[in-house]
Amino acid sequence: MNALVHTSWLSLAAAGTLAFAVLMYVLLDGTDLGVGVLFVSERNPKHREIMIDTILPVWDGNETWIVLGGGGLIAMFPPVYSALLTAMYPVIFAMLFALILRGVAIGFRSEATARAKARWDAVMLTGSTMAAFCQGVLVGSLVQGIRTARGTYQGGPWDWLGAFALFCGVALALGYAWLGASWLIWRTEGSLQQRARRASLALGTATAASTAIVSLWTLHLNEYYARRWTDDSGGVALPVAVFVFASLAAGFVYGIARRRAFAPLVFALIWFVFALFCVLYTIFPLVLPPSITIAQGSSPPRTQAFVLGGTSVLVPAVLIYSTFAFWVFRGKVTSARRPEQ
Repeated sequence: MNALVHTSWLSLAAAGTLAFAVLMYVLLDGTDLGVGVLFVSERNPKHREIMIDTILPVWDGNETWIVLGGGGLIAMFPPVYSALLTAMYPVIFAMLFALILRGVAIGFRSEATARAKARWDAVMLTGSTMAAFCQGVLVGSLVQGIRTARGTYQGGPWDWLGAFALFCGVALALGYAWLGASWLIWRTEGSLQQRARRASLALGTATAASTAIVSLWTLHLNEYYARRWTDDSGGVALPVAVFVFASLAAGFVYGIARRRAFAPLVFALIWFVFALFCVLYTIFPLVLPPSITIAQGSSPPRTQAFVLGGTSVLVPAVLIYSTFAFWVFRGKVTSARRPEQ
């Protein structure tokens, strides 16, 4: 609470802006990555064409959010950026390389022969899975803590390589695949939709189990996290979180059972929104656990004000563009109704 009192509204607004950029990236490009991860179980070339076509008009625009988040982190929280990049550069570079692979695969497969498409599909699967896994490792490493002193990273290049971070990588890859399968339920029909429905139920179950394991594991990482969910909230926060997750799971299963097209995706997206909220609640007011708070990691107020002024224009513009793209390419995607290459 004392740290919150000494945190300026500019720093809180900056942190909120970065959190929003991360959330939008996870919801949008996380879904696209999930579609790529699902290539592991889809052997039908026609189905793979349709799967790619569902994300073809929007995937590159969805990546805008990671650029916005990364740029905002450099400008508004430079000590955090410096320590995070130093601690996690193998993971960050692997993630960026994987995103490049994914983009190259999407671009080149449309012009490839049938045999070459199979190779590009393998690249698509590899890039999507690697990117999803690396992002989960980043989140896990952030939560378990990055050792710093006076804003400088004090660990080695492989300190992130721990069981918790690696499990978070697997959990997020499963979660993205769940988003991708739920997306395909909404955007496709016929046999592909039925396969997506079955996959979504299985992946949703795996994601729920992974979320429970990560949550319990997090409470045992350090006393501060456990206190945030018990003493600081009067013992209310943890039961409320369990109730919300259980309600979302029930709503998702109901949507699957009633063969709804859009409801499973809605509940999956809300699940991720609430999961991110729980992560932020756990570490707040820290921005880089275990020692750097939002106030300590902030850039000068004038810098934050300048950057926030720019994002106040960029964020609505990106939202309008994304909404317009989704509206233009709305509806079911079939082999007879495909977006322009």
